[in-house]
Amino acid sequence: MGGNMSHIQDSDESSHGHKSRNVAFHSKHQWNTHFAASINSDKLMVIDFTATWCGLCRAMEPIFREYADKFTDVEFVKLDVDELPDVAMEFGVQVMPSFVYVKKGEVVDRIVGTRKDELQTKIEKHRTS
Repeated sequence: MGGNMSHIQDSDESSHGHKSRNVAFHSKHQWNTHFAASINSDKLMVIDFTATWCGLCRAMEPIFREYADKFTDVEFVKLDVDELPDVAMEFGVQVMPSFVYVKKGEVVDRIVGTRKDELQTKIEKHRTS
């Protein structure tokens, strides 16, 4: 009985030549464990719901990595909707890219599409609130 052994992985290297701070989950169990632990944290989590076939998602990847490097007090997570469709459904994600902002286990905001400036504005707003 094989399982997905690659549960968590750091995303590709950033433009600064080091590992980016965003984390990708490939197992529902690992995601659920991580999410349950985040409920007790005041830290903002920004979840990038993405898909490998989504061109707009790929266009947002360097921006998401840039913000992960810039906002070190925020957690950046990538979830592939094809790998974790149940999680996408739980968050009401129907269109990619979708960015969901979570604090203490509650959705506090969301963005659908490639709105770079709004993505940053909402990070700045919710990271301190």
